[in-house]
Amino acid sequence: MTTRDLSNEVTMHRAATIAAWALQILLGLAIAGGGVLKLSGDPAMVQMFDDIGVGQWLRVAIGVLEIAGGVGLMIPRVRALAARCLLILLIGATVTNVIVLATSPVVSLALAMVALVILILRRHELPRTTRRSP
Repeated sequence: MTTRDLSNEVTMHRAATIAAWALQILLGLAIAGGGVLKLSGDPAMVQMFDDIGVGQWLRVAIGVLEIAGGVGLMIPRVRALAARCLLILLIGATVTNVIVLATSPVVSLALAMVALVILILRRHELPRTTRRSP
């Protein structure tokens, strides 16, 4: 590997790190903000969960998960795992928007895509699992 190749690799790594942090901050603020609205009992959130029809306990649970996920994106040790969990949560939100609420899934789908990009950029940080043979 030449010095130029190494320099390009370092530059690409630095750009990916900056992009990941920018996306983590934006997604973290958006998701945690939604979680705060859910936990504070914002009337629109209460109505939305009434429309879903499973009770307000789900609003509280999702609010806690969103705040935990938003904060988790800022903690290097768990940020990749937080992105994975938020991706799953946002896929669920997208399905709920389409099937249960009959509303546009654009926002939840866009946030899910951001979570996916973060997960891809941080995939090397995910814990490795090993299989034990019987």
